[in-house]
Amino acid sequence: MPSRSPSISPRNSIGRAVWCGLLLAAVALGPFARPAAAQGRNPGQNPFPGRFTAPELDGGVEWLNTTGPISLRELRGKIVLLDFWTYCCINCIHILPDLKYLEKKYPNELVVIGVHAPKFENERDTENIREAILRYEIEHPVINDANMVIAGKYQFSSWPTLVIIDPEGNFVGQQPGEGTRELFDTVIGRMAAYHKTKGTLDETPVSFVLERQRAEATPLRYPGKLVVDPQGERLFISDSNHNRIVVSSLDGRLLDVIGTGAIGAQDGAYDEATFDHPQGMALVDETLYVADTENHLLREINLTERTVKTLAGTGSQARLRADGGSRRSTALNSPWALAHHDGTLYIAMAGPHQLWSHRIGSNRVDVYAGSGREDIIDGSRMSAALAQPSGITTDGQKLYFVDSEGSAVRSVVIKGAGKVETIAGAHDLPNGRSLFAFGDIDGVGDEARLQHPLGVFHHAGVLFVADTYNHKIKTVDLATRRSETWLGTGRRGAGLDPVELYEPADVLIVGDEALIADTNNHRLLFVNLETRAARELTIEGLEPPHPDILHPPPPPQGELLVLSEQTAKAGGDVTIEVTFQLPDGFKLNPQAPQTCRLIPDGEQSLIPPDEAGVRHEATVEDSTARWTIPTSSTDGAATFELRVAYAYCRDGTGGVCRFGTARWQLPLRLAADAASQVVSLTVQPETN
Repeated sequence: MPSRSPSISPRNSIGRAVWCGLLLAAVALGPFARPAAAQGRNPGQNPFPGRFTAPELDGGVEWLNTTGPISLRELRGKIVLLDFWTYCCINCIHILPDLKYLEKKYPNELVVIGVHAPKFENERDTENIREAILRYEIEHPVINDANMVIAGKYQFSSWPTLVIIDPEGNFVGQQPGEGTRELFDTVIGRMAAYHKTKGTLDETPVSFVLERQRAEATPLRYPGKLVVDPQGERLFISDSNHNRIVVSSLDGRLLDVIGTGAIGAQDGAYDEATFDHPQGMALVDETLYVADTENHLLREINLTERTVKTLAGTGSQARLRADGGSRRSTALNSPWALAHHDGTLYIAMAGPHQLWSHRIGSNRVDVYAGSGREDIIDGSRMSAALAQPSGITTDGQKLYFVDSEGSAVRSVVIKGAGKVETIAGAHDLPNGRSLFAFGDIDGVGDEARLQHPLGVFHHAGVLFVADTYNHKIKTVDLATRRSETWLGTGRRGAGLDPVELYEPADVLIVGDEALIADTNNHRLLFVNLETRAARELTIEGLEPPHPDILHPPPPPQGELLVLSEQTAKAGGDVTIEVTFQLPDGFKLNPQAPQTCRLIPDGEQSLIPPDEAGVRHEATVEDSTARWTIPTSSTDGAATFELRVAYAYCRDGTGGVCRFGTARWQLPLRLAADAASQVVSLTVQPETN
């Protein structure tokens, strides 16, 4: 993504110079340098010496994914990685898997902090950032730097930028752009080894209270794109954050669910296949094509045989500029939306800022339009500049698409050499200024302003546009190029009179109604084209995937302690009560879920089958957590593994908590003559 302001050149020369030295040091050490732990207590020369104390993280508006503010002083002993990002930015989305990889590889050494530095006005709002955290499944703390105070301290200039801080609180370096996983993996590994030997690395596990732990489950989760078959009998919904395709009738009868809900790229039958945040679709006869966005794949669903297979892509993100090639050996880059015309699939490839094409039945995918430069520049198909195309439609003569980062509605002639033209929104401004010409202005052509539109649909000479960050549906008359608000107040909301939307991502026309993917409200709306009266489409019987499918529990950690047989009274629920002997000044975090799972060792009849292994949340009082487990009413005995996960923090405010787990082998007997229905246990967390 370009610099945060087209009139500002990079100012962080100090940071860049520091980083160059860091990078050279990494290269000089080589990938197989001797681990510092083998060097005794003398760590030797610091491979990445800090140059100055890193600026503190004060000045932001609000913290998310944590219970309170976090200071770098609290994180002394940890390697800290600051991610300067904004949630519209495809490059920022691309580095999230890299951050998850690093967090998983260095769980006790590394803390990632997201610093959300907004581009669009809509991105300054904390609630909108919270929704983005949930949508992108971010699991580290994020601060809303709405006024760019922290960004200014670090001389930030482009999205994304990663800043690394050593365990002694020193700024070490920064690197803009994506594709830096290997570099940071090398640096963090060397840095951790050095500071572990020096004694300045704190490997105490820490935890944070995540937004998703407080979010309610919904049948649809951030629905992205919609398709209706020509007969109007089936509606296909990319249920993006449930990693599946939902098929229903237009009156809300559930017809099919395609995909297990787990993240993956497995081909096979409907109940075996997996996706990763699918978005756009195109229906051709009885084949549904899917842009499997975060897998960087195109998938092909045979609706007759009820199977899913991979059509194009390698499963890896294309890092370098690609010009097309064999469909299974050519890497793709965030395919976001699809359209079909006359045997050809057209792909809004958001990552490289291009449109691609695939002739159905052929072995190729090819670049169709866009030079790969991010901007809004009109011209011939291959020389024009696009900016994160995210929605596409056709009238049979032209393709119409929305460039979300340029807040523009554009077209390209299908036949011949073609020409890209901007229909609504700014274009061809010098120095990349078109990327920052956004707003909410109804008008003609260049005068109109939108804000990060994601969806577009052609109907009777008019384009219906999901003007996502303005929380509106707009129309663009192709004859006059006039863009007008059609629906929405411009404020996020969920009301139906007047109709309020929350970052809608798609719209299409079915008969005399518009159908809208009201994405952040997790709902679909039908809206009458004449009266604008709205009604919500409820899909009868649709349930979210099991929580363990969406977020698989971590593998058990720690020693398995074997208990003597515990006896509880039969005939009601059993309470498991755990008292934590916490260090002075610490308490259980009442805002964090303290959880337990009771996993049977073989067949048993003490607890219902649907309770086995289920995650239960505790009620907390002081340093004691209690879980209520349903049981049978008859006497009996069985053995379980009891797993408990807990978080505890210092008294007072603060967002950094310590995390612990405990495991017991629990032989449990239910007896009618037992005195109590409580099983009491004690945990003393390890302290460093």
